[in-house]
Amino acid sequence: MVRWGMLAGGSFSELPLMFEAYAGIDRGAVTLLEKELPLDLAVGDFDSVSSAELERIQKASKELLVLAVDKDDTDLEMGLKAIFQRDLEAHVTVYGALGGRMDHALSSVFLPSHPDLAPFMRQIQLVDDQNVIAFYPQGRQAVTPLPGYDYVGFLLEGEGQLTIEEAKYNLTSSSYFKRKIYGSNEFLDQPISVTVPDGYLVVIYSKD
Repeated sequence: MVRWGMLAGGSFSELPLMFEAYAGIDRGAVTLLEKELPLDLAVGDFDSVSSAELERIQKASKELLVLAVDKDDTDLEMGLKAIFQRDLEAHVTVYGALGGRMDHALSSVFLPSHPDLAPFMRQIQLVDDQNVIAFYPQGRQAVTPLPGYDYVGFLLEGEGQLTIEEAKYNLTSSSYFKRKIYGSNEFLDQPISVTVPDGYLVVIYSKD
């Protein structure tokens, strides 16, 4: 199992030096090189880089996947697929995927909707300066606290009644009300138990 740090084209403050491999998605590949980090994999159509920057990427990357501009998947989705095709046990932390264009950000939030990525949802997380997003599949799950993040929100992508227990604000059959997202919840020094009735759950850890 290899822990990957993946950088998309959006903004970020700092990429931790704790990963065993690094991937750059489109312009994220240039940023990795500017930060003097390894470029183990570069993926994209590279329509946001100059010819000189692309040449630099070609020379520096251990593996390069140049995509067509017209395609069904986003560059980020293609990058994740490439990693999991090579290592079924890989864990990928994605930076720079939540800022910028809203359609790109929402595509990232709903990554498990892609059938090729759904089996790996527990192995993907998204990080920006204020949030960490994780994904949980159908069934009863334990959502553990994350140090430094005071709030947690739950977004069900599926049908049925989500159950939230052992949290500051519980959601049970007797207190259920329908929302797309249940935000501003908090941990009580223990994991929160959730039951995902269908589809998958987007868990958003947040801090002010």
